[in-house]
Amino acid sequence: MYLYRKKNDSWNEKLAIKISSLENIILTTNHWKVIYTLRFLYIKYNIHPNLRILINTLKKKHKDVYWDSTILFNLFPNGTIKQASNIAGLPKSNVCL
Repeated sequence: MYLYRKKNDSWNEKLAIKISSLENIILTTNHWKVIYTLRFLYIKYNIHPNLRILINTLKKKHKDVYWDSTILFNLFPNGTIKQASNIAGLPKSNVCL
């Protein structure tokens, strides 16, 4: 489920928890690492990163986990970029991933 947000709605962790519960996801430390990395990439470069960019950035920022697509798909089973971006409060992307 993609939760509709108005443009002026501000994202916060409480909203992320609410969205994730609608997606049947209980947020762990690794979920938050992905969420904050997506927000960082979106704010810095104004892009929705593809999976490769996300994994490479996670590997550089969070070396305590072996990041790969399998880990990300286990964290966000309904599409890593789409589902994680929704929880991270990013606007809906036009790219179909």
